[in-house]
Amino acid sequence: MTTPTAPTRGYTASKDQLQSRLRRIEGQVRGIQKMVDEDRYCIDVLTQISAIQAALDKVGLGLLDGHVRHCVTEASQNGHSEEMSTELMAAVGRLMRRG
Repeated sequence: MTTPTAPTRGYTASKDQLQSRLRRIEGQVRGIQKMVDEDRYCIDVLTQISAIQAALDKVGLGLLDGHVRHCVTEASQNGHSEEMSTELMAAVGRLMRRG
């Protein structure tokens, strides 16, 4: 009997780096909670929120890059490029939506 293995994703090779970035972002969010608790100046809080949004955008773009290089390429080779392109563009649209 073989042990099932986790599927390879576009981010699998950089998973440790991705986890590190996400932990750093999580720390930034906790920092904002502390700033609000301490009644810090609004603009300082907004500046930190902007930094977190930029960090999340970078994570998202990295995931998209991995998805295109791995998943979309694989789907294209297997004749599923149309469905994968539609899915990719929907994901890009969701990622770009703001306020």
